[in-house]
Amino acid sequence: MADEALFLLLHNEMVAGVYKSAEQGEVENGRCITKLENMGFRVGQGLIERFTKDTARFKDELDIMKFICKDFWTTVFKKQIDNLRTNHQGIYVLQDNKFRLLTQMSAGKQYLEHASKYLAFTCGLIRGGLSNLGIKSIVTAEVSSMPACKFQVMIQKL
Repeated sequence: MADEALFLLLHNEMVAGVYKSAEQGEVENGRCITKLENMGFRVGQGLIERFTKDTARFKDELDIMKFICKDFWTTVFKKQIDNLRTNHQGIYVLQDNKFRLLTQMSAGKQYLEHASKYLAFTCGLIRGGLSNLGIKSIVTAEVSSMPACKFQVMIQKL
């Protein structure tokens, strides 16, 4: 339980630090989100490398997505993804009804516009993990009501 609290605090400070340094340099919001996503990308690559060293090869991309939703998400966020949907054409939607990084914020709509900066790191985390498993993707997140969020993963075919 203590490690979860440390992760939440570290994440909040990381977001605050990136935005604070941007304020001093008058940098726009998009660069901050990109910086947070790139941090998540590198962390995701390292975590997947560590988590899959003793697992068998995956059969297909659906198997990889199931691994992300169950094992990877459980290790990082202490719960599985609540819902995984796909159109079987390279688009996956991962839904977390009580996303840990948003539960500290209001359950109302008053902080909805700030949610994107708290989701950028996780988008990068997913993208980095998939990248290290050989899948190039674009990951976006949307929040309609806090703390539930949906991550959309679009697989890019080579």
